[in-house]
Amino acid sequence: MALKLEEKKVVVAEVNAVAAKALSVVGAENRGLTVTQMTDLRAKARSQGVYLRVVKNTLARKAVAGTAFECISPALKGPIVLAFSNDDPGAAARIVKDFSKGNDKLVTMLVSLGGQLLKPDALERVAALPTRAQAFSLLLGVLQAPISKFVGTLAAPNSKLVRTLAAVLEAKKSAEAPAAAN
Repeated sequence: MALKLEEKKVVVAEVNAVAAKALSVVGAENRGLTVTQMTDLRAKARSQGVYLRVVKNTLARKAVAGTAFECISPALKGPIVLAFSNDDPGAAARIVKDFSKGNDKLVTMLVSLGGQLLKPDALERVAALPTRAQAFSLLLGVLQAPISKFVGTLAAPNSKLVRTLAAVLEAKKSAEAPAAAN
């Protein structure tokens, strides 16, 4: 069904607002997917905070103009569904990757991260990016490692002294045990 000019302006403005705030975008060809499959994909995307939209290529080019994702304009060919990650740079890639495992008709056409257009095979690497919580836990582990090693180094002489005293006590007990038996 053809969109009227006002409807097209609304779509362009909506996609432009999302693209201006997004961290990454994945474009996948959705030729041959059923309505049920697209509904499932949209539901999974919504639950992960990913904005998913099927947009005509000319409207998509106008929508990404002036944003960090302007680089995807030449790659917009054929029926493409655009998935924008808002909070987590790898969320859209994970959604498309997981969904395409069970649906071979969803084919990745473009991946863009940080204003750079990547090849479609970069989907695996972008999907492997840690989530925000995982990144914080990794950072915390890196920050905590030197402190825990320092504390271990400070505690080592004391623990060695305690182990030595325990060994001496055990040796005295074992020396007294045969003398008490005589």
